[in-house]
Amino acid sequence: MPTWTIKPEPVTGTAVDEVMRQYFTEMALRVLGRSATEAELRTVLVDDPHHDLSPPGGEFLVARSDSGELLGCAGVRLLDGNPKTAELKRMYVCPAGRGVGLGRGLLLAVEDAAERLGATRLVCETNTELTEARAMYSRYGYAETVPYEGHGKADHWYAKALGR
Repeated sequence: MPTWTIKPEPVTGTAVDEVMRQYFTEMALRVLGRSATEAELRTVLVDDPHHDLSPPGGEFLVARSDSGELLGCAGVRLLDGNPKTAELKRMYVCPAGRGVGLGRGLLLAVEDAAERLGATRLVCETNTELTEARAMYSRYGYAETVPYEGHGKADHWYAKALGR
């Protein structure tokens, strides 16, 4: 069974840009049912930036193998206008990290990070096609909720009270 560490890293690194490209490529295949074009990938990286997943209002967590291979990532940020609510963003487990509990590890790390940022509630959104994510959120105490500000492209929204 592979082992990993999860630590905050700058969201601006080259490896992060590559994993975000993998994330959006997989989302296109699963949600749109087709491959994303190079132009679409460039556009989404510009139009849907992840640079706010950094201090002081956010954090970007990276899971790496013992040899340093990037296995997954997840970000958290405080929502504008509601500093007690944080949002889970860009959770992605690379194929090499799947099936060994890394998704759960990242989710727990995000919850801890959200609490360090002062949040008492964590929200996230996803699409119907991402059945693994939806099952994991439900399994770990997230309840479906109403859409929150600025997320009209999702199909499902989840929330969980923090403070275990």
